[in-house]
Amino acid sequence: MKEQFKKFLNEEQDPKAIEKVTSKLNDLLMKGEEIGYIAVQKKPALTVFPDSIVLTNKRIIICQPKNLGLSMDFTDYTWDNVAGAFVKENILGSEFSFNTNTDLSISIDYIPKIQARKIYTYAKEQLDLIKNPVVAETPIVETAQVVEEEDDIEEEVEEVETEEVTSFAEIMPAATPSYTETYEPIQPAQPATGDRKLSDLSKEELFDKLQNYKKLLDNGLIMQGEYDAYKKEILSYM
Repeated sequence: MKEQFKKFLNEEQDPKAIEKVTSKLNDLLMKGEEIGYIAVQKKPALTVFPDSIVLTNKRIIICQPKNLGLSMDFTDYTWDNVAGAFVKENILGSEFSFNTNTDLSISIDYIPKIQARKIYTYAKEQLDLIKNPVVAETPIVETAQVVEEEDDIEEEVEEVETEEVTSFAEIMPAATPSYTETYEPIQPAQPATGDRKLSDLSKEELFDKLQNYKKLLDNGLIMQGEYDAYKKEILSYM
């Protein structure tokens, strides 16, 4: 256990105090309980048996040596019973304090500033875990996976529908020729009553008549098919 707590000896902690505390904590820790940090008092006057404060993932433990270090008093407070944690930096060290849900205020002074900041940060993290448990994140992930699966299904449906429409569109042009075949050939317009027959016209008159039809075609007044029919008939008499 001594090897486990060597990391707490590099921030002005008293090695002897750490050794005494850790030897006692070996029998006090609960199942699944892990120590996060140990802070040790450092008073201006020489103190042989300083107080210590231990923060675990389950509680805060105040350690106070008694009877010249032969015994030690332990007072603990679980995190769900802690309302808030505070730190006050003074000229000679810092004071760490916390309040309980029963309006009880506990403090320990003359904590070196770096140690006070570490236990304050650790306390805030544990109190935040009480308010926002990590377990609450699991259903969110599962819900996101379900939503992604639903999106994939919708995309597959859209792709199938698009293929069906495309296939239907490809069929449409095939029906076009049968539809256009129903048109009958354009017949040349018959001359109105009183007009002279083409057979009675001279070549010059037939040529003039053909030119008139060409002008009508160029001006968009008759269709190409009509013009071709007129031209064929006129040329047959020339």
